[in-house]
Amino acid sequence: MNRAHLTILAVLFAASAVLGAVAVTRTTHLGAASHAAQDATVQAQTHQLSTYAATLKKQLESKTPALPAVPKAHASSAPSAVSAAPRIVYQQPPPVVVTLHHHGDDGSDGGGGGGND
Repeated sequence: MNRAHLTILAVLFAASAVLGAVAVTRTTHLGAASHAAQDATVQAQTHQLSTYAATLKKQLESKTPALPAVPKAHASSAPSAVSAAPRIVYQQPPPVVVTLHHHGDDGSDGGGGGGND
């Protein structure tokens, strides 16, 4: 290999090393930027959840209004309220039969003799 070829190869290897280093630094910078954006998003969601939790806690601590009194049932409606449960009868569906047809192959080996024996 002559000296010109070696010089060209050395320059190509150096250029690829420089481009690789630039790519690594850009990737690292993009990763750091995305982490900062994710941190801001998480912080905003945490604040939103905290305020929602505070409103829920405040609602739990507040006293609920009293329920109205339940009216008394009349004696005449009591027998009609108790009714027999309906009878349920399960009927199984008929079985499903699947028939597979194999065309041209009846399963025999074909060595059983001739037809005019």
